Amino acid sequence: MLYFPAWKKAVVILACLAGVLFSLPNLFYDRVERANDARKALEAGRTDPGLAEQAALWPAWLPSGLVNLGLDLRGGAHLLVEVELADVYAERMDALWPEARKTLREIRDLIGGFRRVDQGGPELRIRLNDPAGMPHAIKALEALATPVGGGLLGAGGPDIEVEAQGDEVVVRLTEAARRQIDESTMAQSLEIIRRRIDAAGTREPTIQRQGRDRILVQVPGVGSAEEVLALIGTTAKLTFHLVDSASADANTRPGPGKIKVPDADDPQRFYILEREALITGDRLTDAQPGFDQQTGQPVVNFRFDTAGARRFGQVTAANVGRPFAIVLDGKVITAPVIREPITGGAGQISGSFTVESATRLAILLRAGALPARIKVLEQRTVGPDLGADSIAAGERAVVVAFVAVLVFMVLAYGLFGVFADIALMFNLAMLIGALSALGATLTLPGIAGIVLTVGMAVDANVLIFERIREELRAGKGPARAIELGYERAFSAIVDANVTTLIAAVILFAMGSGPVKGFAVTLGIGILTSVFTAVLVTRLIISIWFAARRPRTLTV
Repeated sequence: MLYFPAWKKAVVILACLAGVLFSLPNLFYDRVERANDARKALEAGRTDPGLAEQAALWPAWLPSGLVNLGLDLRGGAHLLVEVELADVYAERMDALWPEARKTLREIRDLIGGFRRVDQGGPELRIRLNDPAGMPHAIKALEALATPVGGGLLGAGGPDIEVEAQGDEVVVRLTEAARRQIDESTMAQSLEIIRRRIDAAGTREPTIQRQGRDRILVQVPGVGSAEEVLALIGTTAKLTFHLVDSASADANTRPGPGKIKVPDADDPQRFYILEREALITGDRLTDAQPGFDQQTGQPVVNFRFDTAGARRFGQVTAANVGRPFAIVLDGKVITAPVIREPITGGAGQISGSFTVESATRLAILLRAGALPARIKVLEQRTVGPDLGADSIAAGERAVVVAFVAVLVFMVLAYGLFGVFADIALMFNLAMLIGALSALGATLTLPGIAGIVLTVGMAVDANVLIFERIREELRAGKGPARAIELGYERAFSAIVDANVTTLIAAVILFAMGSGPVKGFAVTLGIGILTSVFTAVLVTRLIISIWFAARRPRTLTV
């Protein structure tokens, strides 16, 4: 029992050293954070003066992971937004109209004339000139239904329902189809918002769904909520259209198959564009800020995927000499003339960009367009003062708990208590190191988890030492008493910690926000506590015993 193979000693020692090494950057938090931010800026191609000096504040060969401080500790931006799901319903009806029109034209001899009378809402309303043809129209439109979820109609049901209201045929989404759209739209919105914020270099944001159509966004360390809103509040729907007229005014009416779109820089100027987009931004694979080689102005360079590049090459080859407009969220950014076919799949968006706006647009295009508009319900900037007070109170709680446990163990178990205290120090270092390596976010409940871990960390040592005492009272020798103490206490240690670990896993799986933070620190703390209490103390005691060879033992 007291014999440790060389490989086992090496594993325990290396694990302890790794914990110390990975927790070390947190002692120099501000310095390491500035160095990390400077390295990211240099990797992104920025050449700001002083970046190299800031990057050198912390050696690159040392670990530089930090425990990210949550919004309640560091301050930052808090946003609650609502996704306009009704817009998605309207888009689905708009997409259905061309197919419905084609279907009704095929049976015009049965239903007579018809026209669409709704204004792009969540319902498609078609008025028939001859109401007698209503049954034929309903039957034809019902045939356009597709299964919800891709299954059989009997399983998921149809995605549309058709009914007659006077001389109008009304087509609307079924409840099952709305639920499916809600789920997919919210999932896509969450992912795109996460991509945008991550691309901006912010640390450990909290992005989670609340209720049916709301998303909570919390970004620690951001100076104002407006910075975050500038990233997530833009739909970033990019389309390319042929230009019919580039000098329309507010009173100009677009003809059939045309749309009127304002200029991004001059709201009084309008473009008449072909309604059908030549290509859309979902074909983009990359977008990067840059500078025009001739003018030196900031631009955004983009690249299409294979299918998009082929389509872009075809439409530019067929429309040489015609202007085409790049439309972002319903505004024309630029409308250059096609001088020659663009076959490489790459292009450039120019306009009245600054370096910051070009960078932001590139981030938005890379992340993709939001499937629907979002509306801000709650917006506030959390100040850092509360965070500083909370950190100070948390630090005091950890220190008080740590010192109290150290003193108790020494008073209760003497030299063996000192061994347990050394293991406790490694336990705390390994816990902080693991949080740093994982990039976990530390919140106030997380600090509570650390305090609880410190209090529980010596439980295993108490079980072991009490068992050693029992073996000594039973007349066992020192070596045998230590060996039996560890062996017979191990099952109780495992049982106690496994049940707590299960609770931590359930909290993490079913909880959200602060509850997850508590569960993470508690779960990691349990693992490090068992490791240090069983293996680290055992290694220390074996080294001490081999050096001293005591004939009697006092625990």
